[in-house]
Amino acid sequence: MSDLLVDRAEVFVLGPPVERHMWASDQTEMYMVGVFLRLTTKGGLVGMGAVGNFTPHDFDRSVAETLRPMLPMLIGADPLDRETWYLKTTNRLIQAAPQAQSAIDIALWDLAAKHAGLPLYQFLGGSRTKVPSYASTPMLKDAAAYVDFVGELMGRGYTATKLHCWCEFDRDLPMVQAVRKRYGEDKLAIMLDVEQRYPIEDAMRALPILGEARATWFEAPILDLDVYGYRSLTQKGLVDVIPAGNSIIDPAMVSFCAEQGVWSRIRVDATTCGGITPARKIMGLAEARSMKVELQSWGFTPIQAANLHLMLAYGNCTYFEQAVPYDAFEFGSLDPIRTDAQGFVHAPTGPGLGIRVDWDAIAGASFLRFEQTKAGLKVLAS
Repeated sequence: MSDLLVDRAEVFVLGPPVERHMWASDQTEMYMVGVFLRLTTKGGLVGMGAVGNFTPHDFDRSVAETLRPMLPMLIGADPLDRETWYLKTTNRLIQAAPQAQSAIDIALWDLAAKHAGLPLYQFLGGSRTKVPSYASTPMLKDAAAYVDFVGELMGRGYTATKLHCWCEFDRDLPMVQAVRKRYGEDKLAIMLDVEQRYPIEDAMRALPILGEARATWFEAPILDLDVYGYRSLTQKGLVDVIPAGNSIIDPAMVSFCAEQGVWSRIRVDATTCGGITPARKIMGLAEARSMKVELQSWGFTPIQAANLHLMLAYGNCTYFEQAVPYDAFEFGSLDPIRTDAQGFVHAPTGPGLGIRVDWDAIAGASFLRFEQTKAGLKVLAS
């Protein structure tokens, strides 16, 4: 079993030259960084975890710098002992970037599932092989552009879309109404995401309009940490209300908020909450309460894959989030995840995450790169 122990840990921090988008009118174009972690065992098995970050003006390095001092602990780690690793890093790294913990945890799950010769969703006990998808849009210039773009998406097979918008009440809600008027509720499910930008008064005003438009959910209406505000919105019962899902991510805190009726549905992301290990705890506690967990899957293909496997393993997630346009998110991927003509995404077929990447392309786009072995840390690009 010593062949399964981690022998090398490599970090690639890439900022490829791709098209940049915005998700609110007060944003500049956002820089998407990918942090790819590659673990190699003594026996030559390779596992991967990837996380992402979106920042204005420049690429973020915080996740990579959090990973750097964690890597020596990974040498000799056993991917079959993931719970011990998760508890150890949670205890020692309070307030550290949870995405660093996520990258490690996902890479260990990838290794363990590959060792078992199973796709990760099957290793997790899942049996469904596809899940409905929604197109998650960037911000567009006006309501007519949204109407046209949604029509194009429906032509590709989408039956659901989430509208990222200007996050301005007087522009956002008429746009939603225009999309709904053009495409009947029998043909299209609609979600609205306002990126935690509304004051509570505007969020309250939006509820009956979104209810009338038969919106599937209202995402991130106010700051995630305003749990009392969320509960007041949720209790109106006019439309499902969900958070952005990036602030309250600890399973115990998620459980408490679910118990208090803070949200209609839970939202979380395996690549931001600490990995597959805590995410599956959240999926389970939600299942026990008959609650949906609408997982994020925004980012490069390996990020999408980690969340997709969780969706396939559990029955309480409604949709896969397909970020569009595709190209920016598929850099370096040899197995991109795409929605089919019937509006579904399908399970990767290979073992583990089932995603192959072009490591030469990843390395070539990396502005920071280092590796850890028993001999020490080696910086390859800085």
